[in-house]
Amino acid sequence: MSQTETSAPRSAHPVAAVVALCFGGLAAALTQTMVIPIQGELPQLLDSTAADTAWVVTITLLCAAVTMPISGRVADMVGKQRVLVASAVLLLVSSVVCALSSSLLPMLVGRGMQGMAMGFIPVGIALLREIVPPRMAGSAVAAMSATLGVGGAIGLPLSAWIVQAGNWHALFWVSAAVAAAVLVAIVALVPHVHDAHPAHFDVAGAVGLALGLSLFLVGLSKASTWGWASGRTIGCVVAGLAVLVAWAVLELRTAEPLVDLRSASRLPVLLTNVAAVAIGMGMMAQAIVIPQLLQLPDVLDYGLGQTILQAGLWMAPGGLMMLLFAPVSSRLMSTLGPRTTLMIGATVLGLGYVVTFFLMGEAWHLMIGTLVISIGVGIGYAAMPTLVLDHTPVREAGSAVGVNTLMRSLGTTIASALMATVLTSDTQPLGPVSVPTESAFQLCFVISAIAAFVGVAVAATIPRGSRTAEQGPEQDVAEPVAGAQVD
Repeated sequence: MSQTETSAPRSAHPVAAVVALCFGGLAAALTQTMVIPIQGELPQLLDSTAADTAWVVTITLLCAAVTMPISGRVADMVGKQRVLVASAVLLLVSSVVCALSSSLLPMLVGRGMQGMAMGFIPVGIALLREIVPPRMAGSAVAAMSATLGVGGAIGLPLSAWIVQAGNWHALFWVSAAVAAAVLVAIVALVPHVHDAHPAHFDVAGAVGLALGLSLFLVGLSKASTWGWASGRTIGCVVAGLAVLVAWAVLELRTAEPLVDLRSASRLPVLLTNVAAVAIGMGMMAQAIVIPQLLQLPDVLDYGLGQTILQAGLWMAPGGLMMLLFAPVSSRLMSTLGPRTTLMIGATVLGLGYVVTFFLMGEAWHLMIGTLVISIGVGIGYAAMPTLVLDHTPVREAGSAVGVNTLMRSLGTTIASALMATVLTSDTQPLGPVSVPTESAFQLCFVISAIAAFVGVAVAATIPRGSRTAEQGPEQDVAEPVAGAQVD
């Protein structure tokens, strides 16, 4: 093997490149929660119904889930830095579209585009291995992975503060300004690695994946509104699964598939992706349940009477904790391995919900529970892409991380639907409205803990061993991009 094949290209300023990529990931993830402070006012702001304006949140999550594996595949074909630039441009344009919108349709278009920009995160994670020195790779991947949780956690108080300080359109103008800064940072600080592997783009695979995921995720996300036994819910879920099965058969017969299911079916990758669903559920549950508990009126024995801004501020330290524990996760991976690190992260996540179950009496009690949960998420989220990359050929890295990120999103969507169902099925009257009972919140914490511990059990079954030993040199898993250069 030649020197060019064994020496991966590196950035001349790796720390700056890592900061730029993490900043971009944070900006993309912020879009997931930025409209929550105004969600109740959207029917009046957009002159529409509550059922229709609920799509302002749903369409972002849906487009993100569909786009992430597609962005990863395109990045493997044309080069990762190019896709990062395109994602930053998309985030900028979509934010401007939303900022100029005063009706539902353009807002949905803009929010859908914001979801598509989430492809930035898996592509950025895949690129890090190529541009930073080996000693930095673990910490860099851990920090980039943490932006998925950090962005969502700090988005709520930041958005609430912006809305209170000015017009709601300011939310999206701030997002546009941040996106412009991300675009400049990516162009100036992230090297363009010539890592493209030209191939035929699987259009049929992309359409099939988008259709199947859309039907399935719409069914899940609307289940609490339509009802789990509703014909629309069952129809969407069943139709989505049927399309995804047909898509999988097509992918196995395609020479250059959108997603290499044979690579994805290798036990280390497959089991990591299954664990990602369970851990994604655990991560999202606290973001849905705890803010509602914090904001319940204190006339209830278990209500804490916080404003949405105060609730967001109680939640914000959890997002920072995810980022602070990125280097800890890297150290654990270097000493214990990513498999054991994933198990530790999922265990801490589950214990966080156990703590929260018993500490519901004060806002600062819930913050403690959130901090423990966030530590688990930070450790676990960092380990998953490392496990995937360690068992995936370089030419498929972007696509593989995209699928893993998709599985996390699937877990968050399931959690969102399930928590909403639990909280609306056990209520008590409070004036003219009904609110969840204390036992409903406790059940949510129990379900979330179980999901996390299922993640521990799944991670425990991931085979040990190096990627080289398992894959063999003929599959080029451990090879860098042959002849790659950095601009």
